[in-house]
Amino acid sequence: MWADGVPNLLIGLREGLEAGLVVSILLAALRRSDGKASTSPIWLGVLAAVMLAAGFGAVLTFSRSELSTTAQESFGGVLSLVAVCLVTAMVFWMRRTARSLSGELSAKVSGAAAIGAGALAMTAFLAVGREGLETALFLWTTVQAAGESTAPLVGAALGIAIAALLCWLLYRSAIRINLGKFFSRTAVLLVVIAAGVLAYGLGDLQDAGLLPGRGWLAFDLSGSISVDTWWVTLIRGVTNLTPTMTWLQVVAYLVYLAVVLTMFFGRKSVAAPVRTERVRKPVKRWVWVTAAIAVPLVAAGVFALVVPSSQANARQVTITASACAPDFTALTAGSQEFTVVNKSGRSGEIYLVRAGDGGVIGELEGLGPGTRRSMPADLPAGEYAWRCEMSGAPEQLSATVAATGAGGAAPPVVLPVSEQDLDGPLKQYQDYVAPQLATLAGQVDTLRGAIAAGNVDAAKAAWLPAQLTWEQVGAAYGSFGDLADAIDGQPDGLPGGVADQDFAGLRRIEYGLWHGQGAATLGPIADKLAQDVAALRQQLPTITADPADLPVRAHEILEDALRDKLTGMSDQGAGSGYQETLADVAGTRVVLGELAPLIDKRRPQLVATAKTELDTLEQTLRATTGTPETAPLTQRQHVNAAIGQVLETLSLVPDLLEIRQS
Repeated sequence: MWADGVPNLLIGLREGLEAGLVVSILLAALRRSDGKASTSPIWLGVLAAVMLAAGFGAVLTFSRSELSTTAQESFGGVLSLVAVCLVTAMVFWMRRTARSLSGELSAKVSGAAAIGAGALAMTAFLAVGREGLETALFLWTTVQAAGESTAPLVGAALGIAIAALLCWLLYRSAIRINLGKFFSRTAVLLVVIAAGVLAYGLGDLQDAGLLPGRGWLAFDLSGSISVDTWWVTLIRGVTNLTPTMTWLQVVAYLVYLAVVLTMFFGRKSVAAPVRTERVRKPVKRWVWVTAAIAVPLVAAGVFALVVPSSQANARQVTITASACAPDFTALTAGSQEFTVVNKSGRSGEIYLVRAGDGGVIGELEGLGPGTRRSMPADLPAGEYAWRCEMSGAPEQLSATVAATGAGGAAPPVVLPVSEQDLDGPLKQYQDYVAPQLATLAGQVDTLRGAIAAGNVDAAKAAWLPAQLTWEQVGAAYGSFGDLADAIDGQPDGLPGGVADQDFAGLRRIEYGLWHGQGAATLGPIADKLAQDVAALRQQLPTITADPADLPVRAHEILEDALRDKLTGMSDQGAGSGYQETLADVAGTRVVLGELAPLIDKRRPQLVATAKTELDTLEQTLRATTGTPETAPLTQRQHVNAAIGQVLETLSLVPDLLEIRQS
């Protein structure tokens, strides 16, 4: 039970740190400006934000509905941008205030503090309010997913308490340090926090569809680091940086830091002018407290009523430790949304499948324990089921449920692929490779003879057919291990480059022939090449290939050609990039033909489209003159356009034929 509290402890710690760091710095700033100044405006802002979060949580709890994902992200993104603007303004306000502090200018400082009190209160409200709304959403979701409230709420309270303690220690230290150092250092910290909030807010707006570029990732480290580790959580809590960020987020983060820090350190500040304060009538404190409590509660209620809820009619599907979607008992055809709740204690993948053939209608990847996510679907009449693949547990399938009524058009379906499905194509491709290697062996013997005779022109003429035959082997080289590098390795990455003793095979001979090396140098290399080809032919029957590699090679052969051959990167002097790419086209056709029956079942027109585009690429390659370095620009552009088009089509193959892991 108490394991359910750990995620919420991290949530409370992260959200509490984000809000508390800003509030503690603002409190210390006000205290250092004037030790007698009242901190009531800031605490009123905090109180209002807490009440807003509490009201929001109450709306979610008692209405039993969720705000739409778009509404959550839009609201959070806009609030983040407003918070960035106010925090940035407060950074420069504090800088001006710090410059005006001295013993004889206390009156000016008091005036500056009085002027900034409203902005301080608003900043505190936004800092706490933004995190409070997120925390309310997170807590409500995890409590519902866990099925009980004690452990999640205790975990969240403990996390918030730890965050409050850390922020209090910061505040106690801040009011004792040198004022100038305090403002300069905390200002930099505030700018870093604000930059992260800006990136976070822009990400929310991209998720909501209000800004473009959600798919333009600058980096994605989620596959190499765990987002659940304590140090990642701490970094995210303080900086708002995430393991996956878009280009818009990264550029905005860096530009904001560069501009604001340049302005902060580059401009000479001006002391705040003496202001003559007008005498104002005191307002009773209870009025402000009442407003701080009542207004956010009213706002939360109005917001929940105005913003549409996409989840009000969502069907809940529960994943437990012993069953996959046991509550999936009835279904109506048409447009709908499922809320998948993971109570299994494990993470995994959840699929909505067509019962007849197992075709995947929709999937949720990486659904963590104690979480829930939404899946929209437009289902025609038919029979459906849920498939649960949780880590460390056998695959489970729910009961089959018939959807009745009038539904939409048939959605795109991805049929599952097993290793057995790819055994046939893989065997066919291995049968294709054997005679290709026999041909290569004969061509290498011809090449050896020309080199031994010292006939450079004949050796050059014999080298190209051998290289093209190797290119047509295409998809198999990934299974050849060290022999692949021995036969056709590149000098890139070797300590000695083209002079390295490990640089061998066809490319090494190419370099020697086109750089004036004779039989004494190239003869032993050609002899070793013949031995390696013979060894590969002998080992071929025992080589075990990974069935998952074949669909990848359907795209990768030409992808490598674009990277290596058409850029000249693999060229060692022969200038044969276009001829080698033609051989790669032939190798791609072979792989595509072997996979065609499986592809046609999943995307009927893809193979035909790819073959037409391969024809276009082949015609374009044959029409080019010269090498990839010397061909006219127009011809190079036509080749790049043609190979880019076919690569875009073939990029679907690995996903369509991805082996389903049970």
